[in-house]
Amino acid sequence: MDAKQLATATLDDIIFESRNKEYGAYELRKTYKKTLLRALMFGSLTFAAGVAGPYYASKVFNAGDKKDLTAVDIDLTKLEQQKEEEKKIDIPPPPPPPEEKPPEVAQVKFLPPEPKPDEEVKQEEPPPKQEETEKAQISNVTKEGADVDEIAPPPPAVIEKPAEIEKPREEEVFTIVEQNPEFPGGNGEMYKFLGKNIKYPSAAQRANVSGRVFLTFVVNTDGSIVDVNVVKGIGFGCDEEALRVVKTMPKWNPGKQSGRNVRVKYTIPVTFQLE
Repeated sequence: MDAKQLATATLDDIIFESRNKEYGAYELRKTYKKTLLRALMFGSLTFAAGVAGPYYASKVFNAGDKKDLTAVDIDLTKLEQQKEEEKKIDIPPPPPPPEEKPPEVAQVKFLPPEPKPDEEVKQEEPPPKQEETEKAQISNVTKEGADVDEIAPPPPAVIEKPAEIEKPREEEVFTIVEQNPEFPGGNGEMYKFLGKNIKYPSAAQRANVSGRVFLTFVVNTDGSIVDVNVVKGIGFGCDEEALRVVKTMPKWNPGKQSGRNVRVKYTIPVTFQLE
């Protein structure tokens, strides 16, 4: 751009001298002021129409609906007099409801017997004297006869004894009872006792033997343990160790049958397990 062109050139010409003017930005910058002025005028007219339109429309559409308003004087004293007169009017009470008859109750005719004038009133006979009853039998009639020296005594009363509940024999051993015997503290405490007191036999450790030894014993009426036997064993000294520990158990809570302590046969397993 030479000096002459620079003197008459605008800011847009200088900015877009070496750029593509056909892109659109150049044209937008040239018409920016005109576009802004048009938008301002259009917005102002639209705002004015929106404000003034409803006002003039109400004037036009409500012009024929106006009516002449007349003032009316209200006398409050007349209103109070009218209320007092309405209070003085007697309103008749509502009629009472019709009375309902109570339901009839069933009745039976009963009159006490009256003695007839000709009928004689019977007199009760007095009881016999004690002297008469000592030498005569009691009957419903009075009859003369020989005196009775001894009166047959009444038959003796038969007293039935209640059936006694058969007591269980002390030597009898039960397998099923109403209340089973129990180690003091329950089964959990029993297995704690076995685990604490059993020593794993060395022969079983060397042979790597493990398993369960099943034992039976009898819990006496006093809770003591007797007749301990091995039902199923695994050998290698485990059977003997289980017998030894079971025999050292403290007294159990005895089993009960019909509310009495009885002897009960019990079976437990003793486990030998190598860690």
